[in-house]
Amino acid sequence: MSAKHATTSAPILSTLTERWSPRAFDSDHSLPENALLSAFEAARWSPSASNTQPWRFIVARRGSESFAKIEATLAGFNSVWAGAASALVVNLAVVKNEAGEPQRWAEYDLGQAVAHLSVQAHSEGLYVHQMGGFDAEKISEAFGLGDELRAVSVMTIGKLGLPDQLAEPLKERELAPRSRLEVDDIIVVND
Repeated sequence: MSAKHATTSAPILSTLTERWSPRAFDSDHSLPENALLSAFEAARWSPSASNTQPWRFIVARRGSESFAKIEATLAGFNSVWAGAASALVVNLAVVKNEAGEPQRWAEYDLGQAVAHLSVQAHSEGLYVHQMGGFDAEKISEAFGLGDELRAVSVMTIGKLGLPDQLAEPLKERELAPRSRLEVDDIIVVND
């Protein structure tokens, strides 16, 4: 399967029109040691409130003990397809500062870091798929996370596989065209 280009109402970067979130990953692909370095460098340089950089990541390559721990927390359809990815990454927000005070914008800032990571990874030929279907409490227990770290999402990273490797209805979703709300539907006020 080739790229699924977005149909946009205004010009945007080609990396963004080509980026999408597959479920079919090449289960024979292994990430070289430095393959993720640029993606995490992009996350590192994303903006954050007061430059707090409240993002942390658990990176687990397929075949590792950490990968198995993360995979065991996935829910529903995610547990069926995500194991074929080259890596699973838990996206963590640092929700308390060193003084134990809440960092109210931590999850927002983590989202920006993950977005930067996703775009950079795509520009290097890797595909990323974000998942909210996982058990955050089990992640916390499995990795001994303190209450200052909150598992917000899990993502797969790897090379694109073939839709035929997926069972229905996942195969149908994989082949469906990309869709989004129109720009006018997402802007509440535009004076």
